[in-house]
Amino acid sequence: MIRILGIESSCDDTSAAVTCDRVLLSNVIASQKVHEKYGGVIPELASRMHQQNIIPVVDTAFREANVTKNDLDAVAYTRGPGLMGSLLVGVSFAKGLAASIGVPLIEVNHLQGHVLSLFLEEEGKTKSFPSLPFLCLLVSGGHTQIIVVKDYLDFEIIGATIDDAAGEAFDKCAKVMGLPYPGGPVIDSLAKTGNPDAFSFAKPRVGGLDYSFSGLKTSFLYSLQKKVAENPGFIEENKADLCASIQKTIIDVLMDKLLKAVAKTGINEVAIAGGVSANSGLIDRLQQNGRKYGWNVFVPERRFTTDNAAMIAVTGYFKYQKSLFSSLDEIPLARMGSSLSPR
Repeated sequence: MIRILGIESSCDDTSAAVTCDRVLLSNVIASQKVHEKYGGVIPELASRMHQQNIIPVVDTAFREANVTKNDLDAVAYTRGPGLMGSLLVGVSFAKGLAASIGVPLIEVNHLQGHVLSLFLEEEGKTKSFPSLPFLCLLVSGGHTQIIVVKDYLDFEIIGATIDDAAGEAFDKCAKVMGLPYPGGPVIDSLAKTGNPDAFSFAKPRVGGLDYSFSGLKTSFLYSLQKKVAENPGFIEENKADLCASIQKTIIDVLMDKLLKAVAKTGINEVAIAGGVSANSGLIDRLQQNGRKYGWNVFVPERRFTTDNAAMIAVTGYFKYQKSLFSSLDEIPLARMGSSLSPR
């Protein structure tokens, strides 16, 4: 049995988790509500809050897992991508703990963690897992990628956004409508009572399997500016329809490229991961396409879609099996390039 402590601090959630092999024993998350009033994450505030939260969060994870630090076989941590100040807190703590108890240190790419969260097991729960190889649509606030997962630690990115990510498009469009931060979940909630065909917006035309969302955001902004000039109450009167329409448009763009990726690769094991994979409209569309085209569809549990240490710990388990350990002199990286391979 391999017990891993995972530490995640890439943005504004401080999280610690303990796994035994792939089985999750605990997953503790301290969120930072302070950013809501600013309409986005303030990096300096985030790093300070991580410093306050890291010790109690790790202590709680140990207690819930019924283990001590001396039971650990390794410490896994998010090296990046993320906010540098936030990453520094988690990396420094992980290094100090691993050195103090004499266990290996394992660096984890945050995005790889999102994908491998699909392989987390929980006691008393029966789950199905993707067969290798599989396609994963990774959709978050900062990244949108189509990945061929050839093995647990062998990823190939075959499509990515050339500018903005889908999650950012959700949040920016929400902000234009005056919705609270984070806007993606609010749009998802309001869209359930709206007409997705009420309004249309320009869809980007990008070759291959790559994405672009900057033009879509601009189209949404200009459309609203024109309507509000004619009727100052337009947004409030049409909020649900606007949310349903922009959500449908973003999902159309995501699914169009995913359909092409399936056709190109011939892989019908299809999964989604990342924060936007909690969007109910995206899940519904993926499942509809699964039934229509005979895909085997996999969606992570909602609590594993946002930033969490469980995904870091399980990735650490796969890297531990291959002795892919990191040294104490490695530094956090705000950007980690396009490769999701282990080193």
